[in-house]
Amino acid sequence: MDDLTGFQRDLLTVIAGLEAPNGLEIKSEMEDYYESTINHGRLYPNLDTLVERGLVEKTKQDERTNAYHVTESGLTLLKERREWESQYVQPTA
Repeated sequence: MDDLTGFQRDLLTVIAGLEAPNGLEIKSEMEDYYESTINHGRLYPNLDTLVERGLVEKTKQDERTNAYHVTESGLTLLKERREWESQYVQPTA
């Protein structure tokens, strides 16, 4: 995951947490988190990068809309990241 940007990691996390989200659903979640507007020129090229790297699969939802799904490789990467983070960030009681 070290070659992904923070934005791409966040996209991967959001997609994993939703059920077959489309681009607008992902955009909305990201805007809520970042508390700013995410433009299409930033969102879709980064989604395409995740698809090209085999971390996300893009399928047709309808003629104009794509749905995104995290692949097994993507889930493995998220799990490895969580394990790495847990070395440094422990939950507080």
